[in-house]
Amino acid sequence: MDEYEWYDDDEPYLREPYVIVERNQPGVGSFLIGLALGAGVALLLDPQSGEETRRELARRARRAQDAAKDFVEDVSGTVADKFQEVRATVEERIEATLDAVDDKKRRVSNAFHAGRAAAREARGELEQRIAESKAAYKDS
Repeated sequence: MDEYEWYDDDEPYLREPYVIVERNQPGVGSFLIGLALGAGVALLLDPQSGEETRRELARRARRAQDAAKDFVEDVSGTVADKFQEVRATVEERIEATLDAVDDKKRRVSNAFHAGRAAAREARGELEQRIAESKAAYKDS
């Protein structure tokens, strides 16, 4: 292909062409197939007898199982510890919120009672002034 074939008649195309390559990522299936093939080839080419190979595989399987159990115990212990920490934090925040609500409730109640007392006092003063005004009006 010639360099000039990439030019348009009106405006030249200055970049060279490029190729887009799509790649598919291998999945778990490919890994498992490779693992099975590798294990099969290893068993075929193993210099040990079948009995020795079975014992070795059983020993390694027990080790892997023990390691997995240890890992699960460590992870579950860590998760349990984190859960307890989060639970304690949430309980502390709930307690703090309830204390704040109780404090606000107490303040509102005190303000209500103070307002009611002030209203009673003002009513008493107003009734007294009205009575004095009526008495002054009757006297005049």
